[in-house]
Amino acid sequence: MKAFRLDELEAERAANEGAYLQFLRERNMSVGLYALDAGQTDPQQPHGQDEVYFVVSGRGAITVGEETTAVARGSVVYVPAGVPHKFHHISEDLRVMVVFSPPES
Repeated sequence: MKAFRLDELEAERAANEGAYLQFLRERNMSVGLYALDAGQTDPQQPHGQDEVYFVVSGRGAITVGEETTAVARGSVVYVPAGVPHKFHHISEDLRVMVVFSPPES
């Protein structure tokens, strides 16, 4: 078993001064913590893997392809591989769990 604590993952991500911390990588998936602060621009580009975002905390919006929805704690968003997507209008610091399948390269 592998178990993680969100507060420890957030501390490790912040210590590494990056917006993304991959903390689990297995044969068929990888999982990471993504952080965007209020007002920040999301720099990500489309990925070659399917993704699931689970919003742990914060508020904002996400556009996937041509669709936009508000997100907040508890929101779950699926993004198919290759589809452009961005978080935006971030009004409260976002902390998002990201599952990639297959694992992010």
